[in-house]
Amino acid sequence: MKYGIYFAYWEKKWGADQRKYIEKVKKLGFDILEISCAALKDISKAELTAFKEEAKAQGITLTAGYGPSAEENLGSADEAVTKHAVEFYTDILKKLEYLDIHTIGGGIYSYWPVDYTKPIDKKGDWERSVKNVRTVSRIAGECGVDYCLEVLNRFEGYLLNTAKEAVEFVKEVDVPAAKVMLDTFHMNIEEDSMVDAILTAGSRLGHFHVGENNRRVPGKGNLPWCEIGHALRRIGYDKNVVMEPFVLDGGEVGSDIKIWRDLSNSASKEQLDEDARNSVAYLRYVFSGPASDYRQI
Repeated sequence: MKYGIYFAYWEKKWGADQRKYIEKVKKLGFDILEISCAALKDISKAELTAFKEEAKAQGITLTAGYGPSAEENLGSADEAVTKHAVEFYTDILKKLEYLDIHTIGGGIYSYWPVDYTKPIDKKGDWERSVKNVRTVSRIAGECGVDYCLEVLNRFEGYLLNTAKEAVEFVKEVDVPAAKVMLDTFHMNIEEDSMVDAILTAGSRLGHFHVGENNRRVPGKGNLPWCEIGHALRRIGYDKNVVMEPFVLDGGEVGSDIKIWRDLSNSASKEQLDEDARNSVAYLRYVFSGPASDYRQI
Protein backbone atom coordinates (compact mmCIF):
# COMPACT_ATOMS: atom_id res chain seq x y z
CA MET A 1 0.00 0.00 0.00
CA LYS A 2 1.00 3.61 -0.57
CA TYR A 3 0.25 6.26 2.04
CA GLY A 4 -0.84 9.83 1.49
CA ILE A 5 -2.49 12.89 2.97
CA TYR A 6 -4.98 15.48 1.74
CA PHE A 7 -3.52 18.96 1.31
CA ALA A 8 -6.36 20.63 3.26
CA TYR A 9 -4.96 19.34 6.56
CA TRP A 10 -2.82 22.49 6.52
CA GLU A 11 -5.28 24.87 4.85
CA LYS A 12 -8.38 26.96 5.47
CA LYS A 13 -9.07 27.71 1.78
CA TRP A 14 -9.90 25.16 -0.91
CA GLY A 15 -8.24 27.34 -3.54
CA ALA A 16 -4.86 27.36 -1.84
CA ASP A 17 -1.61 26.65 -3.68
CA GLN A 18 -1.48 22.86 -3.50
CA ARG A 19 1.77 22.37 -5.40
CA LYS A 20 3.82 23.65 -2.47
CA TYR A 21 2.78 20.61 -0.44
CA ILE A 22 4.42 18.09 -2.77
CA GLU A 23 7.89 18.60 -1.29
CA LYS A 24 6.47 18.83 2.24
CA VAL A 25 4.70 15.47 2.17
CA LYS A 26 7.78 13.82 0.70
CA LYS A 27 9.85 15.06 3.66
CA LEU A 28 7.22 13.88 6.12
CA GLY A 29 7.34 10.30 4.86
CA PHE A 30 4.33 10.12 2.56
CA ASP A 31 4.09 8.54 -0.90
CA ILE A 32 1.03 10.50 -2.01
CA LEU A 33 -0.40 14.00 -2.00
CA GLU A 34 -4.14 14.18 -2.58
CA ILE A 35 -5.32 17.37 -4.24
CA SER A 36 -8.73 18.94 -4.76
CA CYS A 37 -10.21 19.08 -8.24
CA ALA A 38 -11.50 22.54 -7.36
CA ALA A 39 -8.05 23.85 -8.29
CA LEU A 40 -8.26 22.24 -11.73
CA LYS A 41 -11.33 24.05 -12.99
CA ASP A 42 -9.56 27.10 -14.44
CA ILE A 43 -5.95 25.97 -14.34
CA SER A 44 -3.63 26.76 -17.25
CA LYS A 45 -1.63 24.19 -19.20
CA ALA A 46 1.56 25.74 -17.85
CA GLU A 47 0.34 25.35 -14.27
CA LEU A 48 -0.66 21.73 -14.94
CA THR A 49 2.78 21.03 -16.35
CA ALA A 50 4.54 22.61 -13.38
CA PHE A 51 2.41 20.55 -11.00
CA LYS A 52 3.17 17.35 -12.90
CA GLU A 53 6.89 18.03 -13.09
CA GLU A 54 7.17 18.87 -9.38
CA ALA A 55 5.45 15.61 -8.41
CA LYS A 56 7.74 13.66 -10.71
CA ALA A 57 10.84 15.40 -9.35
CA GLN A 58 9.86 14.58 -5.76
CA GLY A 59 8.76 11.02 -6.54
CA ILE A 60 5.28 11.74 -5.19
CA THR A 61 2.11 10.13 -6.54
CA LEU A 62 -0.89 12.44 -6.92
CA THR A 63 -4.50 11.47 -6.29
CA ALA A 64 -7.57 13.68 -6.55
CA GLY A 65 -10.62 14.29 -4.41
CA TYR A 66 -13.73 16.35 -4.97
CA GLY A 67 -16.99 17.41 -3.38
CA PRO A 68 -19.20 18.48 -6.31
CA SER A 69 -21.42 21.54 -6.15
CA ALA A 70 -25.17 21.28 -6.76
CA GLU A 71 -24.50 22.43 -10.34
CA GLU A 72 -22.26 19.34 -10.85
CA ASN A 73 -24.74 16.78 -9.53
CA LEU A 74 -24.90 13.64 -11.69
CA GLY A 75 -28.09 12.59 -9.92
CA SER A 76 -30.01 15.81 -10.49
CA ALA A 77 -33.55 15.73 -11.91
CA ASP A 78 -32.61 18.77 -14.01
CA GLU A 79 -31.20 17.57 -17.34
CA ALA A 80 -29.31 20.82 -17.83
CA VAL A 81 -27.47 20.18 -14.55
CA THR A 82 -26.54 16.59 -15.42
CA LYS A 83 -25.42 17.65 -18.90
CA HIS A 84 -23.17 20.28 -17.34
CA ALA A 85 -21.92 17.76 -14.78
CA VAL A 86 -20.89 15.27 -17.47
CA GLU A 87 -19.07 18.05 -19.34
CA PHE A 88 -17.37 19.14 -16.10
CA TYR A 89 -16.11 15.65 -15.26
CA THR A 90 -14.96 15.08 -18.82
CA ASP A 91 -12.76 18.17 -18.57
CA ILE A 92 -11.45 17.21 -15.12
CA LEU A 93 -10.67 13.63 -16.17
CA LYS A 94 -8.68 14.83 -19.18
CA LYS A 95 -6.64 17.03 -16.83
CA LEU A 96 -6.11 14.14 -14.43
CA GLU A 97 -4.85 12.03 -17.32
CA TYR A 98 -2.34 14.75 -18.21
CA LEU A 99 -1.22 15.00 -14.57
CA ASP A 100 -0.69 11.22 -14.45
CA ILE A 101 -3.35 10.95 -11.74
CA HIS A 102 -5.08 7.57 -11.74
CA THR A 103 -7.54 7.97 -8.85
CA ILE A 104 -10.37 10.40 -8.19
CA GLY A 105 -12.64 9.96 -5.19
CA GLY A 106 -15.41 11.72 -3.34
CA GLY A 107 -19.16 12.19 -3.54
CA ILE A 108 -18.76 12.32 -7.32
CA TYR A 109 -22.13 10.73 -7.98
CA SER A 110 -24.21 13.42 -6.25
CA TYR A 111 -23.27 16.76 -4.65
CA TRP A 112 -21.73 17.87 -1.37
CA PRO A 113 -22.67 18.94 1.18
CA VAL A 114 -26.32 18.07 0.62
CA ASP A 115 -28.94 20.77 1.19
CA TYR A 116 -31.45 18.99 3.41
CA THR A 117 -33.87 21.90 3.31
CA LYS A 118 -34.86 20.53 -0.12
CA PRO A 119 -36.91 17.36 -0.74
CA ILE A 120 -34.90 14.14 -1.09
CA ASP A 121 -35.76 11.66 -3.86
CA LYS A 122 -33.29 8.88 -3.16
CA LYS A 123 -34.82 6.36 -5.59
CA GLY A 124 -34.98 8.81 -8.48
CA ASP A 125 -31.57 10.34 -7.79
CA TRP A 126 -30.06 6.84 -7.53
CA GLU A 127 -31.39 5.85 -10.95
CA ARG A 128 -30.26 9.08 -12.60
CA SER A 129 -26.87 8.93 -10.91
CA VAL A 130 -26.24 5.32 -11.98
CA LYS A 131 -26.97 6.29 -15.58
CA ASN A 132 -24.71 9.33 -15.57
CA VAL A 133 -21.93 7.77 -13.50
CA ARG A 134 -21.89 4.98 -16.08
CA THR A 135 -21.20 7.58 -18.77
CA VAL A 136 -18.55 9.42 -16.76
CA SER A 137 -16.78 6.29 -15.50
CA ARG A 138 -16.40 5.06 -19.07
CA ILE A 139 -14.61 8.33 -19.84
CA ALA A 140 -12.55 7.83 -16.67
CA GLY A 141 -11.54 4.39 -17.87
CA GLU A 142 -10.41 5.83 -21.19
CA CYS A 143 -8.27 8.30 -19.22
CA GLY A 144 -6.79 5.58 -17.04
CA VAL A 145 -8.53 6.89 -13.92
CA ASP A 146 -10.36 4.89 -11.24
CA TYR A 147 -13.65 6.66 -10.52
CA CYS A 148 -14.12 6.00 -6.80
CA LEU A 149 -17.52 6.63 -5.21
CA GLU A 150 -17.13 7.67 -1.59
CA VAL A 151 -19.53 6.34 1.01
CA LEU A 152 -20.60 9.33 3.14
CA ASN A 153 -22.36 9.64 6.46
CA ARG A 154 -26.04 10.59 6.56
CA PHE A 155 -25.32 14.20 7.53
CA GLU A 156 -23.30 14.86 4.37
CA GLY A 157 -24.98 12.60 1.81
CA TYR A 158 -27.94 10.27 1.32
CA LEU A 159 -27.31 8.11 -1.75
CA LEU A 160 -24.44 5.96 -0.47
CA ASN A 161 -24.21 5.64 3.31
CA THR A 162 -22.82 2.10 3.64
CA ALA A 163 -20.39 -0.18 1.84
CA LYS A 164 -23.31 -2.46 0.96
CA GLU A 165 -25.12 0.37 -0.83
CA ALA A 166 -21.93 1.37 -2.66
CA VAL A 167 -21.35 -2.19 -3.90
CA GLU A 168 -24.94 -2.38 -5.17
CA PHE A 169 -24.51 0.97 -6.92
CA VAL A 170 -21.21 -0.03 -8.56
CA LYS A 171 -22.73 -3.30 -9.73
CA GLU A 172 -25.53 -1.36 -11.42
CA VAL A 173 -23.06 1.01 -13.07
CA ASP A 174 -21.18 -2.04 -14.35
CA VAL A 175 -18.09 -0.24 -15.65
CA PRO A 176 -14.63 -1.43 -14.52
CA ALA A 177 -13.39 2.09 -13.68
CA ALA A 178 -16.26 2.66 -11.22
CA LYS A 179 -15.14 1.55 -7.77
CA VAL A 180 -16.07 1.86 -4.10
CA MET A 181 -14.33 4.32 -1.81
CA LEU A 182 -14.50 3.99 1.97
CA ASP A 183 -13.54 6.51 4.64
CA THR A 184 -13.07 5.49 8.27
CA PHE A 185 -14.61 8.72 9.60
CA HIS A 186 -17.86 8.06 7.74
CA MET A 187 -17.73 4.31 8.42
CA ASN A 188 -17.53 5.00 12.15
CA ILE A 189 -20.91 6.73 11.95
CA GLU A 190 -22.77 4.40 9.59
CA GLU A 191 -21.32 0.89 9.62
CA ASP A 192 -22.13 -1.82 12.16
CA SER A 193 -18.59 -3.17 11.71
CA MET A 194 -15.49 -1.63 10.14
CA VAL A 195 -14.21 -5.10 9.26
CA ASP A 196 -17.46 -6.24 7.65
CA ALA A 197 -17.69 -3.04 5.60
CA ILE A 198 -14.20 -3.56 4.17
CA LEU A 199 -14.89 -7.22 3.44
CA THR A 200 -18.16 -6.23 1.75
CA ALA A 201 -16.32 -3.82 -0.55
CA GLY A 202 -13.72 -6.48 -1.28
CA SER A 203 -12.11 -6.31 -4.70
CA ARG A 204 -14.29 -3.32 -5.61
CA LEU A 205 -12.47 -1.11 -3.10
CA GLY A 206 -10.58 1.41 -5.20
CA HIS A 207 -9.55 4.06 -2.68
CA PHE A 208 -9.39 4.26 1.11
CA HIS A 209 -9.48 7.36 3.31
CA VAL A 210 -8.40 7.29 6.93
CA GLY A 211 -9.10 9.69 9.73
CA GLU A 212 -10.07 9.42 13.36
CA ASN A 213 -13.60 9.54 14.77
CA ASN A 214 -12.82 13.14 15.79
CA ARG A 215 -11.29 14.06 12.39
CA ARG A 216 -7.74 14.16 13.79
CA VAL A 217 -4.85 12.17 12.32
CA PRO A 218 -4.93 8.40 12.87
CA GLY A 219 -3.65 7.61 16.34
CA LYS A 220 -5.32 10.58 18.03
CA GLY A 221 -8.77 9.06 18.49
CA ASN A 222 -10.43 5.73 19.22
CA LEU A 223 -10.73 3.83 15.93
CA PRO A 224 -9.56 0.17 15.80
CA TRP A 225 -6.63 0.61 13.41
CA CYS A 226 -5.21 -2.90 13.83
CA GLU A 227 -8.57 -4.45 12.93
CA ILE A 228 -8.91 -2.11 9.96
CA GLY A 229 -5.44 -3.08 8.76
CA HIS A 230 -6.23 -6.78 9.15
CA ALA A 231 -9.36 -6.37 7.03
CA LEU A 232 -7.52 -4.51 4.28
CA ARG A 233 -4.89 -7.24 4.12
CA ARG A 234 -7.56 -9.92 4.07
CA ILE A 235 -9.09 -8.52 0.87
CA GLY A 236 -5.62 -8.09 -0.63
CA TYR A 237 -5.91 -4.31 -0.77
CA ASP A 238 -2.67 -2.91 -2.16
CA LYS A 239 -3.75 0.53 -3.36
CA ASN A 240 -3.77 3.96 -1.73
CA VAL A 241 -4.41 4.82 1.90
CA VAL A 242 -4.89 8.58 2.19
CA MET A 243 -5.43 10.32 5.50
CA GLU A 244 -7.93 13.17 5.47
CA PRO A 245 -7.66 14.92 8.84
CA PHE A 246 -9.29 18.29 9.46
CA VAL A 247 -8.18 20.07 12.63
CA LEU A 248 -8.20 23.81 11.86
CA ASP A 249 -11.34 25.84 12.48
CA GLY A 250 -12.34 28.83 10.40
CA GLY A 251 -12.21 29.65 6.72
CA GLU A 252 -13.90 27.81 3.87
CA VAL A 253 -12.54 24.42 4.86
CA GLY A 254 -13.51 24.69 8.52
CA SER A 255 -16.99 25.91 7.61
CA ASP A 256 -17.68 23.20 5.02
CA ILE A 257 -16.29 20.39 7.20
CA LYS A 258 -18.02 21.79 10.31
CA ILE A 259 -14.91 22.24 12.42
CA TRP A 260 -16.28 24.58 15.06
CA ARG A 261 -13.32 24.47 17.45
CA ASP A 262 -9.57 24.24 17.08
CA LEU A 263 -8.88 20.48 17.06
CA SER A 264 -5.16 21.09 16.71
CA ASN A 265 -4.88 22.44 20.27
CA SER A 266 -3.24 25.62 18.92
CA ALA A 267 -0.55 23.57 17.17
CA SER A 268 2.19 25.38 15.29
CA LYS A 269 2.90 24.50 11.65
CA GLU A 270 5.85 22.49 12.90
CA GLN A 271 3.64 20.52 15.29
CA LEU A 272 1.07 19.85 12.56
CA ASP A 273 3.92 18.48 10.43
CA GLU A 274 5.19 16.31 13.30
CA ASP A 275 1.72 14.93 13.97
CA ALA A 276 1.38 13.98 10.30
CA ARG A 277 4.87 12.42 10.25
CA ASN A 278 4.12 10.33 13.35
CA SER A 279 0.70 9.30 12.10
CA VAL A 280 1.87 7.96 8.73
CA ALA A 281 4.65 6.02 10.48
CA TYR A 282 2.01 4.58 12.83
CA LEU A 283 -0.24 3.56 9.95
CA ARG A 284 2.60 1.86 8.09
CA TYR A 285 3.27 -0.15 11.24
CA VAL A 286 -0.28 -1.23 12.09
CA PHE A 287 -1.30 -1.90 8.48
CA SER A 288 1.71 -4.10 7.68
CA GLY A 289 1.10 -7.08 9.97
CA PRO A 290 2.04 -10.63 8.98
CA ALA A 291 -0.20 -12.85 6.90
CA SER A 292 -1.03 -14.88 10.02
CA ASP A 293 -3.01 -11.86 11.27
CA TYR A 294 -5.75 -12.70 8.75
CA ARG A 295 -7.01 -15.40 11.13
CA GLN A 296 -7.76 -12.78 13.75
CA ILE A 297 -10.73 -11.37 11.82
